[in-house]
Amino acid sequence: MAYHITDECIACGACQPECPVEAISEGDIYVIDPELCTECGACADVCPVGAPQPQE
Repeated sequence: MAYHITDECIACGACQPECPVEAISEGDIYVIDPELCTECGACADVCPVGAPQPQE
Protein backbone atom coordinates (compact mmCIF):
# COMPACT_ATOMS: atom_id res chain seq x y z
CA MET A 1 0.00 0.00 0.00
CA ALA A 2 1.73 3.18 -1.22
CA TYR A 3 1.39 6.72 0.07
CA HIS A 4 -0.56 9.29 -1.93
CA ILE A 5 -0.72 13.06 -1.62
CA THR A 6 -4.10 14.54 -0.74
CA ASP A 7 -5.64 17.82 -1.89
CA GLU A 8 -4.26 19.38 1.30
CA CYS A 9 -0.93 19.71 -0.53
CA ILE A 10 0.33 23.31 -0.66
CA ALA A 11 3.06 22.45 -3.21
CA CYS A 12 5.84 23.59 -0.87
CA GLY A 13 8.26 20.94 -2.15
CA ALA A 14 9.41 19.72 1.26
CA CYS A 15 8.57 16.09 0.48
CA GLN A 16 10.29 15.63 -2.87
CA PRO A 17 13.95 15.71 -1.74
CA GLU A 18 13.14 13.42 1.23
CA CYS A 19 11.94 10.52 -0.93
CA PRO A 20 14.77 7.95 -1.10
CA VAL A 21 13.38 6.33 -4.26
CA GLU A 22 12.46 9.55 -6.12
CA ALA A 23 8.78 8.56 -6.32
CA ILE A 24 7.48 12.12 -5.89
CA SER A 25 7.01 14.46 -8.84
CA GLU A 26 5.92 18.08 -9.04
CA GLY A 27 2.64 19.29 -10.51
CA ASP A 28 -0.24 21.48 -9.32
CA ILE A 29 0.13 19.35 -6.23
CA TYR A 30 2.87 16.79 -5.76
CA VAL A 31 2.20 13.21 -6.86
CA ILE A 32 3.62 9.91 -5.60
CA ASP A 33 4.17 7.08 -8.07
CA PRO A 34 2.65 4.04 -6.31
CA GLU A 35 4.90 1.69 -8.30
CA LEU A 36 8.02 3.30 -6.78
CA CYS A 37 6.78 4.15 -3.27
CA THR A 38 8.25 1.93 -0.55
CA GLU A 39 5.94 3.28 2.19
CA CYS A 40 8.86 4.61 4.23
CA GLY A 41 6.90 7.67 5.38
CA ALA A 42 9.78 10.13 4.90
CA CYS A 43 7.50 12.43 2.92
CA ALA A 44 4.84 12.43 5.61
CA ASP A 45 7.40 13.20 8.30
CA VAL A 46 8.40 16.51 6.68
CA CYS A 47 5.08 17.71 5.27
CA PRO A 48 3.82 20.81 7.12
CA VAL A 49 0.16 20.05 6.30
CA GLY A 50 0.13 16.23 6.49
CA ALA A 51 -0.77 15.77 2.81
CA PRO A 52 1.02 12.43 2.26
CA GLN A 53 -1.21 9.66 3.56
CA PRO A 54 -1.15 5.86 3.24
CA GLN A 55 -3.54 4.54 0.57
CA GLU A 56 -6.41 2.54 1.99
